[in-house]
Amino acid sequence: MSDTGVKNKTEKNTECSTDNNTNTEETKCDLKSMSIDELKDWVQGVGQPAFRAKQIYQWFHVKLAGSIEEMTNLPKSLRELMDEQKIYGVNVVTRLESKEDGTNKFLFRLHDGNVIESVLMRYKHGNSVCISSQVGCRMGCRFCASTIGGLVRNLTASEMLSQIYEIQKISGERISNVVVMGTGEPLDNFDNLVRFIKMLTDENGLNISQRNITVSSCGLVPEIKRLADLDLTITFALSLHAPNDADRRELMPIANRYSIEEVLDACRYYFDKTGRRITFEYSLVKGQNDSPEKARELAALIKGMNCHVNLIPVNPIKERSFERADNTSIENFRKVLESRQITVTVRRSMGRDIDAACGQLRRKYEEQGGMDFK
Repeated sequence: MSDTGVKNKTEKNTECSTDNNTNTEETKCDLKSMSIDELKDWVQGVGQPAFRAKQIYQWFHVKLAGSIEEMTNLPKSLRELMDEQKIYGVNVVTRLESKEDGTNKFLFRLHDGNVIESVLMRYKHGNSVCISSQVGCRMGCRFCASTIGGLVRNLTASEMLSQIYEIQKISGERISNVVVMGTGEPLDNFDNLVRFIKMLTDENGLNISQRNITVSSCGLVPEIKRLADLDLTITFALSLHAPNDADRRELMPIANRYSIEEVLDACRYYFDKTGRRITFEYSLVKGQNDSPEKARELAALIKGMNCHVNLIPVNPIKERSFERADNTSIENFRKVLESRQITVTVRRSMGRDIDAACGQLRRKYEEQGGMDFK
């Protein structure tokens, strides 16, 4: 695993050339990742009136245009200039639908040939999409297929947005909730993540409420505090998975860098700054962290915090020896927490018949070499 303390590399969307005679891949603009103000600077820089910026933004983020050719109220000269820039989206490789619960899993191809996963889950309260934030992941969590092969690269804001846009277009249904909990560590792609959140919740775009967005992290302490300082109203979920440092290090290499106490202090800081209740994600692994003793230890650890625990029966992957906790252990774990006044839910496993757990579908695609994939 790479050093998890290394700063992530992000694209600076405001740094791009408006000189079309020197247009290289390095100087091209990622137009779909730009705010309206940034687009205004760009259109004026290429000799177009400022009002075109809002038109472009609406084509990308309201009408969900898949190509520049669709933007029929823009002059041809402007569309030609846009065609010379980077317009990052996603293309569907395959779509699987669960016969058990209607969950849809999508495998998307990016402009450079890499593939990522997204999941559409339908609930009574609305449609939720789980998106990826990176191609691969360098965090190395032992029970997760996403980390096998390490980190390839970060996703741009436009590539994160495009997962939601494509799913909404394909399903024909409004997306009301978004969880950044797919492949990748979102806070390891901090700047692009924040840009994505602001654009997704922009009143000029899909205008999804920040309160309907959840960001999950394995526990990058400095970045949790940075996120808290941004005055957002999103939900923060910490992948905890163990009640003590020794057990957590067995499951999550990040625990070698930050102790549980450091991570929980960052979570308290997040709550103090935002007033938003913390979610603790706890994947139950048979025989490792699912005993009543571990439940009691967890309850003592988080006692007094404004939080809730989301218990997740782990999805087995063939590359690891971990097994899913049985239903009796899950129920007993829940009862122990509730008896100690800890708010707890058990995540309903969705899409198990279509490899809906993080990284499984991408891994299968790579193993087959991308050929004749179904």
